[in-house]
Amino acid sequence: QVQLVESGGGLAQPGGSLRLSCAASGFALQHYAIGWFRQAPGKEREVISCISSSDVITNYEDSVKGRFTMSRDNAKNTVYLQMNSLKPEDTSVYYCASGLVCSRWDYEYNYWGQGTQVTVTS
Repeated sequence: QVQLVESGGGLAQPGGSLRLSCAASGFALQHYAIGWFRQAPGKEREVISCISSSDVITNYEDSVKGRFTMSRDNAKNTVYLQMNSLKPEDTSVYYCASGLVCSRWDYEYNYWGQGTQVTVTS
């Protein structure tokens, strides 16, 4: 059974850090593109970044450039999103998704995790 499970969300103060994990089961993450998305209340889901099967990282969201970093651990079949210098506007539900190629369009991704809530507040 193909499954993606996000973890690592929670409460953080402005300027703080969190590391999100996206663990896969039923398939090997290293052969697929994995994207991170987020959706804030009342807003559309937006793509943050994606790591391709060849480990090329594409950053789509300008507001997180220089603050958020993706990485992959093939041995753990897990992809990470390191989030530094968090801001209140980063508050969202964060999702990971797998697809054949990196894309800014969510319909290009086949499998999705259930999401993990990140709340940035003082």
